[in-house]
Amino acid sequence: MRYHIPKPIDLLPIDPAGHHSLPSNPLNPRDPFHVKKKYRKQPRNTDYSAYLHPRWWPTWGGVFVMWCVAQLPIRFQWWLGKCAGLLAWRFADRRRHIAEVNIRLCFPEFNQAQQAALVRNTFIANGIGLIELGIAWFRNPAKLTGITNVHGKENLDKALTEGKGVLLLGGHYSTLDLGGSLITEYIEADVMQRDHNNPLMNAIMTRARERRYDAVLGARDLRGLFRSLRNNRTVWYAADQDYGRKDIVFAPFFGIPTGTITATSRIAARSKCKVVPFSHFRRDDKPGYDIYFHPPLEPFPSGDDLQDATLINQILESEIRRAPDQYLWMHRRFKTRPDKDDPGFYGKK
Repeated sequence: MRYHIPKPIDLLPIDPAGHHSLPSNPLNPRDPFHVKKKYRKQPRNTDYSAYLHPRWWPTWGGVFVMWCVAQLPIRFQWWLGKCAGLLAWRFADRRRHIAEVNIRLCFPEFNQAQQAALVRNTFIANGIGLIELGIAWFRNPAKLTGITNVHGKENLDKALTEGKGVLLLGGHYSTLDLGGSLITEYIEADVMQRDHNNPLMNAIMTRARERRYDAVLGARDLRGLFRSLRNNRTVWYAADQDYGRKDIVFAPFFGIPTGTITATSRIAARSKCKVVPFSHFRRDDKPGYDIYFHPPLEPFPSGDDLQDATLINQILESEIRRAPDQYLWMHRRFKTRPDKDDPGFYGKK
């Protein structure tokens, strides 16, 4: 059983001159926008009529199950998510190994039993996050505002008074999609997304987001991004993934030199926008959610890519420590090492 965590909101790096950096071969497996071979020739079409062929029926069946689960009481959904997470923790050996390595690196102050417990809880939290996709895509998040608290919205409001737009800097928390849907109940926002590998799932995801956001921008659509910022829009963006060696600096993240893209600084420099970190978490004691808008990054950009990347990673690390189990530790965040000859932390693929 392979445990897959969707990573829907990623941004293509920008070269040092501020231009969009496209891969020479869009089907290269090293390309962050690589599409699995079985779907390479499928059009990125959001018209459901394009997916009536029997080959798509298994996906439609899975979507129907998601829709049905989304109608259940939230406590029961969380229980199902916990079960899914525990199954993945038990059988997804590779993902469990990655999570174990990441947590051992980032929390050396924990003893072995505490690290093992955090790995287990991480799978539970991300299992619940998978179930919450159905809420984000098929239900009206307005029904959850009664159990949602928003903190620091005045930071975003103040940033928008500058008139240059706001880059809403998020992270890959387990509440990724649901947190994004919830914020649209309180603010107007656009979103950048990376296509799902399955074209039908991509169509469902995109159409669901189009109902919540004013604009859904493709990960390659930097022109659309800058247009939104010029119009003083808020654009949700996450950059806490390993995109390879191009256009990165190695900034400390949990004390480890970590490849961090410089695109955030480039965007802020070109658009003069404010960069507002934000985070979203699921409560442990009872059903409910908390959304945090933090003060804009200052000074940003500083003119020093390493200083900017370090500041971003410090903010992200601080937020992860609020609820360390609710981060996507199954991702090989430390895959790219400063020394190309370094064998790395994760072993063979």
